[in-house]
Amino acid sequence: MVVDGLQPRRVERPETAEQLAGVLRAAAEASEAVIPVGGGRALGLGDPPERFDVALETRGLRRLLELSQADLTVSVEAGITVEELDSVLADVGQFLPIDPFNAPGHTIGGVLAAGLAGPLRLRYGSPRDFVIGLRVALPDGRLATSGGRVVKNVSGYDLNKLHQGALGSLGVIVAASFKVFPRPHHEVTLIARPEEPWREVERALALPMPPVALELTSEGRLLARVAGSRDGVRRMVEELDWAEAPASVWADHARRAGQTWARVSVPPGRLRGLTGQLQGGAWWASPGVGTLHWTGDLDAGAIRRARAAAEQVGGSLTLMAAPVELKRQVGAWGSRPSTADLMRRVRDAFDPSRTLSPGRYVT
Repeated sequence: MVVDGLQPRRVERPETAEQLAGVLRAAAEASEAVIPVGGGRALGLGDPPERFDVALETRGLRRLLELSQADLTVSVEAGITVEELDSVLADVGQFLPIDPFNAPGHTIGGVLAAGLAGPLRLRYGSPRDFVIGLRVALPDGRLATSGGRVVKNVSGYDLNKLHQGALGSLGVIVAASFKVFPRPHHEVTLIARPEEPWREVERALALPMPPVALELTSEGRLLARVAGSRDGVRRMVEELDWAEAPASVWADHARRAGQTWARVSVPPGRLRGLTGQLQGGAWWASPGVGTLHWTGDLDAGAIRRARAAAEQVGGSLTLMAAPVELKRQVGAWGSRPSTADLMRRVRDAFDPSRTLSPGRYVT
């Protein structure tokens, strides 16, 4: 196992949350640096680590803890993969709209820690919108719980969003509870290559019942996912008037990634203009949410210019993966956020000795 050229001195594979917390506490007491590892699909995210002594794998924690079909909730351990959970939910006619790129193989904990989302964000929002509870192992060996296992639970101090996207720098997610959704009765995938793809994007998003996912590639290909009742889907298909495609197209799309790979997020109305700032490579985008993924032989100058353009309109450019030297030249995260001092104080409260992922996150 390698993270930005560094190998750990050992790999720990606990099978329970308590075991994981114990490993974490022992590492902290020994001043060892720990990097949590789920499916290993997002290890390219973040700056190069300062140290790497212990790889803490979570795949041993993959139990289904609770499934309430009537309440539309599910609780699972963090090491279960997105695909494993989807298979369980399919048996009761439900699903969790988590569809990150560089799939398959992401764990639930890894998706949350890395702050990943995919095309279904257009309709359902990002995973942080339907997490209702987390259990997290802290560097001192304690297991902390926030939220609950039911949607209306408001007890306790909600730390759910604090740990999501923090790249395991505040604690290791060991379990999560979600609000889930009924699986659509009918679903159709559509594809098009219009002469004016951005105008067609605007038309699709303005429909009374827009697609649940809409993707555009730098080659001008549009990909839409329409879902709902059979009559509703038929109406959307007629209004779009695109060609039908096999559903497997989405699995192929989800495999997209790159050795050098940047994620750009801007207000949706600014996305089209930003594509003109990208020099080289290829991209695919979710125009309805303002997110774009850019891959290829990208150099430091091109990344700096694209990042400046994104930040100028209130957005960001994050390196999802890149050679170590490129990361050192441009940084994974971009300009220092205005909240950096507050973020550092929060990290000091959770991990004062910098046991978890030192150097990888913003703070």
